[in-house]
Amino acid sequence: MNAESTTPAPETGKGADATPVPEDNLVTTLHSLALADGPLDYTATAGTVVLREEPEGEEYGRATAYAELFSVSYVASAPAPGGSEAARPVVFAFNGGPGASTVWLHLGLLGPRRVDAGDAGSPAAPPHRLLDNDETILRHADLVVVDAMTTGYSRPVPGQKPDRHHGLAADRDLIASFVIDWLTRNQRWTSPIYLAGESYGTTRASAVAARLMDRYYVAVAGIALISPVLDFGTIRFTEGNDRPYVHYLPTYAAIAHAHGKHEERLLQDVVDEAEAFAEQEYPALLAAGLRLSPEQKLEAAARIGSLIGVDPDWVERADLRVEHQAYLAELLRDQGLVAGRIDGRFTAPAGDGNAAAMETDPSIDQLAPAYTATINQYLRRELDFTSDVVYEIMSARVHPWSYKDFEGRAVEVASDLARLLRKSPHTRVLVSHGYHDAATPFHASEHVLAQLAIPREDFAERIRIEYYEAGHMMYCHEPSRLALSQHLAEFVGAAEPEMVD
Repeated sequence: MNAESTTPAPETGKGADATPVPEDNLVTTLHSLALADGPLDYTATAGTVVLREEPEGEEYGRATAYAELFSVSYVASAPAPGGSEAARPVVFAFNGGPGASTVWLHLGLLGPRRVDAGDAGSPAAPPHRLLDNDETILRHADLVVVDAMTTGYSRPVPGQKPDRHHGLAADRDLIASFVIDWLTRNQRWTSPIYLAGESYGTTRASAVAARLMDRYYVAVAGIALISPVLDFGTIRFTEGNDRPYVHYLPTYAAIAHAHGKHEERLLQDVVDEAEAFAEQEYPALLAAGLRLSPEQKLEAAARIGSLIGVDPDWVERADLRVEHQAYLAELLRDQGLVAGRIDGRFTAPAGDGNAAAMETDPSIDQLAPAYTATINQYLRRELDFTSDVVYEIMSARVHPWSYKDFEGRAVEVASDLARLLRKSPHTRVLVSHGYHDAATPFHASEHVLAQLAIPREDFAERIRIEYYEAGHMMYCHEPSRLALSQHLAEFVGAAEPEMVD
């Protein structure tokens, strides 16, 4: 792997106190990935690009710099057989949070190098290492991983404040501007464009795809929604909102199965039973409230407790409403353990055996160190990029995150996604769910997708939904990583679907 070129350091103005003139800071390196069917040669361009905006108002003015976004672009050195560079798809990928950098998709799933992070029950110990990713999406499409404002190395230009970008609408517009800028700089306007988001990144992806169409008439070829949340009203436990209790219950049942609470039963059978209960009986029980007799309430608590693997008395005391962090603290309390939120298969010792809610998330705690170590080493040693600021893996500095356009109603982008699908008849959607994901439960996503304001045939033909026996970051589970990689390859049109006997 060889360094090819480095852009000059930014110039500064005159005087000791002059504000530096914002300039791109990019490094391009050459690489080759040894695959079974031959080498994959590619360039990696890492660094910050300066985005500029035209002033608002009636008077025209030159565009001024306002943000420096960090990204890594991977471009195959030779086009696909029979094609051209312009015909090769481009995947723009980002994580969510808000406050999460894109290190997770970058090194966990999509990039040509991947972290050896381990899995539930066997997290990797230091020294942490990177492996070649034989299943990288770069085999089938060029890849651009970009960090949202105040994550990774993305920052405002000197003299600007970051908080103007810390909100759904502003973040959407910033990432959409980045996509337009990248397509222009790289002369890729005729390439099929795909967006891939994880977690809040799926909220971002839906909003950005709609923004690209609404503002610029750019129609994306597809959107990959990994561990999606499209309507926050389905997952936010707020007073008077019973929807999250219903939608989380099948996830609780799946996590209970992972910890041996449904002995000798198949996961799919457990999930099917829990979903049937959540869709038919459970909403009516919650709606009945005080109209339930004591006997009916005890019977309901016994049914719920059996499904999710906890004491029915605890469910009854919770008024049949089981909040997720309370559940993750309760499920394995008798063993002195808490279960993970990002991935319920993970566990850690409970600091307080009587805590009402989980103290911390074992899944993030056990996976994040490997990502932190390897991204910092990788950017410097293999991509030759350095910076004098901290690479923010997960940053609380983005909060408070603004949802000002949703005052008085739940935050949702399902309407954006539906509008895009109505406007753009060739856009397709791949949805990926982890059964053990207690951050964005699969049943909530199923419900929202089924209510999209699109024709029934579009739902059947243009939206593909897949499931994996892991959590939010299902790619830490090797069988799930391989399956998801295959599904993504099929999605960008470069591979035929595998036949199942």
